[in-house]
Amino acid sequence: MSLLVVTVISLCSIGVISAVILFVASKRFRVIEDPRIDKVEEVLPSANCGGCGFPGCRAFAEATTNSEQDLEKLHCPVGGADVMTEIATILGQTVEVKESQIAVLCCSGDCEHRSKTNIYDGATSCSVASMTYGGDTGCEFGCLGMGECVEACNFNAMYMDETTGLPVVIEDNCVACNACVKACPKGLLELRNQGKKSRRIFVACKNKAKGAVAKKACDVACIGCSKCFKECKFDAITVENNLAYIDDDKCVLCRKCVTVCPTHAIHELNFPPRREPKKDKAPATNDAKENTITLKSETKKIEESNLEERKEDKSC
Repeated sequence: MSLLVVTVISLCSIGVISAVILFVASKRFRVIEDPRIDKVEEVLPSANCGGCGFPGCRAFAEATTNSEQDLEKLHCPVGGADVMTEIATILGQTVEVKESQIAVLCCSGDCEHRSKTNIYDGATSCSVASMTYGGDTGCEFGCLGMGECVEACNFNAMYMDETTGLPVVIEDNCVACNACVKACPKGLLELRNQGKKSRRIFVACKNKAKGAVAKKACDVACIGCSKCFKECKFDAITVENNLAYIDDDKCVLCRKCVTVCPTHAIHELNFPPRREPKKDKAPATNDAKENTITLKSETKKIEESNLEERKEDKSC
């Protein structure tokens, strides 16, 4: 009986001593967390997409409250400017409003413009195929059409068009999380400024081959002719490695570059239809001029005849 009592007392003593040690350790080594982190996390959309560059919304909230982190360098693509403004208010800071972005596909080489040269029989993965395979057409820079970008999208903002064989971005669902951009091994997807009324102009091509080679592989490829570069008066277009690029921060959406592109490689989205140029009036022919002179002379004779009749009436 005494042995049992000693055992119980010993176990209780060990439990009490352990509890005291844990309590002291928790107080001594506790980590004081900034309460603003929870407030910022509540404002965030909880998408955990990684588009901000952090593994999740909680990590992004912690980064915003870090005194060493510049808030201007942080941006939540899903929440956009409204969320960043709320975060700045919580932190007592000001933040520059950044324009909303959207994903665009820089390839327009569909089945109609880019003919196939072979049949691919391998893994249906863009990442795997791109390592050993240039594609089933003559353009090694174009879309492989296996839909890895669609699988990477968590917002149902993309789908594969069976007619063209290219992915299509659903503008209303796209949150610019950058997932599709990272998923494309060919770098054909990029984030562009959404623009006023969702209007955008960009070069839908990534072919860096010389003009003749690019044109042979795809009818709508950029051939690096520099016509768009010469037409742009706002220094928004550069041509490098036989490929034109439009800086959407400098582009004023005048659309002049679109009209001069000989291969229609520059795309304009969500613009109203162009007005047809006014037709010049056709110059009057010699026959028309003669008819006009004859009509005037006959009218003059009738007026003179009427005037003489009035005089005769008055004389009577």
